[in-house]
Amino acid sequence: MLAVADERGLLMCEFHDRPLLSKQLDRVEAICGGKPQDAPHEVIDQTRRELDEYFLGQRESFSIPLVLEGKPFQTSVWRELLQIPFGKTTSYDSIAQRLKKPGAARAVGQANGDNRIAIIVPCHRVIAANGSISGYGGGRHRKRWLLAHEKRGVQLSLHSEWE
Repeated sequence: MLAVADERGLLMCEFHDRPLLSKQLDRVEAICGGKPQDAPHEVIDQTRRELDEYFLGQRESFSIPLVLEGKPFQTSVWRELLQIPFGKTTSYDSIAQRLKKPGAARAVGQANGDNRIAIIVPCHRVIAANGSISGYGGGRHRKRWLLAHEKRGVQLSLHSEWE
């Protein structure tokens, strides 16, 4: 994954092979006013630590400061994504309803696809209304894996509470 941060927080965390990576980097450059530099950064270190814990099944939520800059509708969608609990899914239409924009499921899907902070802003938790796995910027194979990973984590958490 490629992560970019500034003094405010994490601006981008993307899969290195995402087809839209160069477009996302251009957006980050516009937000920052220049090209990101390869240098040590506290937020990048925190991102690496928290993602490692997530993948090890030791973390269900993130405390990384985020920079969610985009068009107003996009940022409202991204903030709504942050409300989806670990191990749960929702639909594009449900998010549109929660944003009081009925009929905007397609626009929610576009904003979801424009999310620059994969996994941490959990766009992978949004599925089609019929329950099928819909598109994912990191690839459907990753979306399936992430959802299965979180489902296992929820089951492990419930099991450990009973012991």
